[in-house]
Amino acid sequence: MLSPRTRLCDLLGIEVPLLNAPMTPQAGGALARAVAEAGAFGMLGFDEDESDDEIAAQLALLAVPPRPRFGIGLAAWVLDRSPHLLATAIAAKPALISISFGDPAPYAKRVRDAGILLASQVQSRARAQQALDAGVDILVAQGTEAGGHTGAVGTLPLLQIVLDMTDRPVLAAGGIASGRGYAAVIAAGAAGAWVGTPFLLATESRSTPQARARILAADETQTVLTDVFDRAQRKPWPAEFRGRALRNAFESEWHDRAGEVDDAARARFAAAKAARDLDVAHVYAGESVGLLRAERPARDIVETLANDAAACLRAVEVVERV
Repeated sequence: MLSPRTRLCDLLGIEVPLLNAPMTPQAGGALARAVAEAGAFGMLGFDEDESDDEIAAQLALLAVPPRPRFGIGLAAWVLDRSPHLLATAIAAKPALISISFGDPAPYAKRVRDAGILLASQVQSRARAQQALDAGVDILVAQGTEAGGHTGAVGTLPLLQIVLDMTDRPVLAAGGIASGRGYAAVIAAGAAGAWVGTPFLLATESRSTPQARARILAADETQTVLTDVFDRAQRKPWPAEFRGRALRNAFESEWHDRAGEVDDAARARFAAAKAARDLDVAHVYAGESVGLLRAERPARDIVETLANDAAACLRAVEVVERV
């Protein structure tokens, strides 16, 4: 396998400067292990809807020897409500903890004191400065192309802004699903890529069969940035972070309506989520769904991205003075 190499490789002890996004609940222990075993860095996410026992079961998949280096993703607003999740994350002894979608500062010292690297996804100049002030080790410039909760600025403009703000490693997230995209952000100066949507179709992910089918059937025009699914579940995501999801009938009905989703619709949504009825329940996915064609093992995804990015970078001609 060929791969771009950046300083992130030495920092995280990896061969491929690529992390899977800690999507919840899709990025569990099996996916994190598979990504790590492919030479990249595996992440799992703690879902606020999962019990402590369910989280422990995912962590147990990473405790089986040989234990890989891995990371855990958390949302700051979830930690504000469930602070024990940080203790659970630290006790798991990951190499990296990511705290995003809010200020990581209240939690930064505990992470550092445990000898764990701290990352944060940022979606604007202000959020990047907040993360820098908190002393994070790695910033993730998350563009609006990303699936799930994100901001409103495109990946490339945001990456340029954040790279100009710091000499700390900056990763790019949002819309990266091929070697071309991966090579592009490395060439722009990113220390690595933070990739989500392609790993929804990894055989090791926790995506349901119904969600996989929807993702494979979608193209790049069929996502929407919306808060309707959070309103339907009364999830208190900060207003600046809406979720990029595949369009469906429920979103079409409620997207342009302000305020609370009514009780009848909320009950319909809850029933559909339990039944995996995706005309009503949601599938978070990014604009890169238009590049996805098949389910594959995580190793294949990592190796294809790495090999194709290396080929793209090698093909670029050296600029000469004119």
